Amino acid sequence: MKPKVYLEPSVISYLTARPSKTIVGAAHQQITQEWWDTRNQYDLFVSVRVVGECQAGNEEAANKRLAVLEHIPLLQVTEASLEIAEALVRKCIVPRKAAEDALHIAIATVAEIDYLLTWNCKHIANPFIQRDIEDYLEEIGWSLPFICTPEELLGDDNAE
Repeated sequence: MKPKVYLEPSVISYLTARPSKTIVGAAHQQITQEWWDTRNQYDLFVSVRVVGECQAGNEEAANKRLAVLEHIPLLQVTEASLEIAEALVRKCIVPRKAAEDALHIAIATVAEIDYLLTWNCKHIANPFIQRDIEDYLEEIGWSLPFICTPEELLGDDNAE
């Protein structure tokens, strides 16, 4: 069985964006494309919230993002995922302004995803926040998916 990967919107954005003029942005785009070329090693998932975020903004850019998502299975927002996300915010584990990020984490958790792939290192791939999220999830009987960037999943020879 292939590992399951939840794609957070930042990954889709880097994959489809016009070439970045910054070194970091260009590197994230290149790494994302390299990882995307290995995507057949994984079962990919997004949520209805990812689709919603990808629909926003410039119409041409949104259409590119949505085209990437076209054949990726959708995870629904469940009552359990809403409860987890709300608790992460209520307990100040994830800042209120990042409530949507808490929901991505919760959706991936409830779906028992192996990897949550993101370039959001402020509120999702943040080791300090992750530790607190993991502690809370363990308290309530859930396991946090491994949260990482595309760079960290490159070269995973054990994926197949």
